[in-house]
Amino acid sequence: MITIGNCSGFYGDRFSAMRDMLEGGRLDVLTGDYLAELTMLILGKDTLKDPSTGYAKTFLRQVADSIDLALQREVKIVSNAGGLNPAGLAAAIEALGTSAKVAYVDGDDLRGRLDSHPDALTANAYLGAFGIAHALDAGADIVVTGRVTDASVVVGPAIAHHGWKRDSYDELAGAVVAGHVIECGTQATGGNFSGFLTMSPQARARPLGFPVAEIAVDGSSIITKQDETGGTVTVDTVTAQLLYEIQGPLYLGPDVTTDLTSIRLEEVGIDRAAITGVTGTPPPATLKVAVNSLGGYRNSAEFVLTGPDIDAKAAWLRDQLDAELPIGPDYTWSTYRVPAPDSPTEEGAACILRLSARAADADAVGRALTAPAIELALASYPGFHVTAPPGRPSPFGIYKAAYVRRDRAPETVHLPDGSTYEVPAPLACAEASRTSAETSRASAEVT
Repeated sequence: MITIGNCSGFYGDRFSAMRDMLEGGRLDVLTGDYLAELTMLILGKDTLKDPSTGYAKTFLRQVADSIDLALQREVKIVSNAGGLNPAGLAAAIEALGTSAKVAYVDGDDLRGRLDSHPDALTANAYLGAFGIAHALDAGADIVVTGRVTDASVVVGPAIAHHGWKRDSYDELAGAVVAGHVIECGTQATGGNFSGFLTMSPQARARPLGFPVAEIAVDGSSIITKQDETGGTVTVDTVTAQLLYEIQGPLYLGPDVTTDLTSIRLEEVGIDRAAITGVTGTPPPATLKVAVNSLGGYRNSAEFVLTGPDIDAKAAWLRDQLDAELPIGPDYTWSTYRVPAPDSPTEEGAACILRLSARAADADAVGRALTAPAIELALASYPGFHVTAPPGRPSPFGIYKAAYVRRDRAPETVHLPDGSTYEVPAPLACAEASRTSAETSRASAEVT
């Protein structure tokens, strides 16, 4: 069995979690997930200002604080915090003066190499776990990656520990499920859990504990958390996380296709949920690519409507601004809820009417939007006020999914001794058609 903990579910998660986990109990590996579609956009914007950035700086600070403790306790650290620049993050860790052996995995970055998105700000294939496993087998104490799948930071250590092969599909699928459960951190222990009222007051009184997966040689696992931490682990909390970010019964990944209908869950103790029976088949022949492009600029103004005649006030304001705003930007007026009559407080008698605008040019949604709005302060509905002073336009991104052949994104491991290793492709791949859910999610605005 290998014991794998998680200390981050997103870029901005609890800073103390890495040290807390290292101090909280026995671990073999500590993982952290820092990437999402929005995060890749943020990191892409960072590289426009400074090409040497592009990784999760929080992770570097956490490592600086905790690496000596991790080495002392012989805990390996695996994270996708490398983002767009895993080589830069690895170099920054080595510059801390640590004796830890650092490896990194790349090959996911396809910027400028996608014919369908030649000007994408970011374009990253979702790589798998075998590169991580090779780095650990080679003696790395810390492995950082670019865009691997969220579960891969858990699957890689399990592969290295148990010696699974490319065609160990059931075992790989079991580890994917365990990784999927713990990769979002405290969502597995009661965070964002609709059944939070079923948790005991004691479980909610303390900060939620980060999850731990005990993964056996057959791929089965027990999901738990460290003692003396808040939250809870039950079949319900695990199920809630299992249903997060899936589209159908087959969960397509770069190393295995996991049959989610095969999962069996059972509570086997306090804060201990067992996952068994998971089966897998060969992965698809293509890799999914997360593509972010700059979509333009946006801005907004929020008006507070208070008192009687809310509908009439809103209509007058809209008529006034519609006549003054420049033609070109895409304008959207939000809906609002008319407050209940005779509210005892001003807040209860108020509602928000929001005007949002988007355009390719920042100037079109700058003062051209905010000036006409503020100039109405003494010339519109009674009680006119806004929630905040006018803001500057901000860029927004457009996320789309693409798909590439595996040979377009060769997974490369950079080992502590300076050598490199290219991860071979899977022994077999299955042609998998996109589900209707995948197709419907193939294009979305990143906000």
